[in-house]
Amino acid sequence: MAVSKVEKAELVKKFGANEKDTGSVKVQVALLTERIKTLTAHLKKNDKDHTARRSLLVLVGQRKSLLTYLERKDRDAYLTLIQELGLRK
Repeated sequence: MAVSKVEKAELVKKFGANEKDTGSVKVQVALLTERIKTLTAHLKKNDKDHTARRSLLVLVGQRKSLLTYLERKDRDAYLTLIQELGLRK
């Protein structure tokens, strides 16, 4: 269910300022989105896994908070990011 090291490195390289930029808001949102996708796929197969469902809700809340912060600070970057990740407003 976790994001592999290779996938994480690709996301950091794509959304970060450099290869070691794991703390920026864009990278964090991208990593959370990838984890949300894997948990969603897991829950489609295992609909009674309530622990995973709660974890999914926590991750969605974290991503929402980061996106709200990014929208407040840099609206253009926010719009670009949600378009690249395929998220809705």
